[in-house]
Amino acid sequence: MVSQKFINNMNIRDNLAKSCVLATVIFWTVIATESIEPDAIPFVFLSMIPIFFSVTIVIVISICPFFWAAEGANLSKAIVFKTSFPYYAIIVFGLSFLGIIVSDFDTYMIAFSSSFFITTSQSWVWFAKDTVK
Repeated sequence: MVSQKFINNMNIRDNLAKSCVLATVIFWTVIATESIEPDAIPFVFLSMIPIFFSVTIVIVISICPFFWAAEGANLSKAIVFKTSFPYYAIIVFGLSFLGIIVSDFDTYMIAFSSSFFITTSQSWVWFAKDTVK
């Protein structure tokens, strides 16, 4: 079982907030390369709701378990990052690139995949650097 101290030490709440903002900015920046109507601006803010849920699910299911398992093995965050992140990044990059190719380079898929890859990679860095303040 993961201790509450370790969960607090990971700053999951802060990481999810930063990741949501980062994913939203990346997603809409890529979408804006084609064009955005001024009427669509409210959707940018509304899109933060599903983006937050998506980011939360991905981070809690695919990143946090590495750090939670490390707590049981008494491994530092730096060791977890150095041993697990490269493989995670390779797999996520491959899946993102595959999704872009399969979608025939659809702008929305490029936006989703780019934000997915960059956000999860940055989330790893934030988890590895987090310390209790």
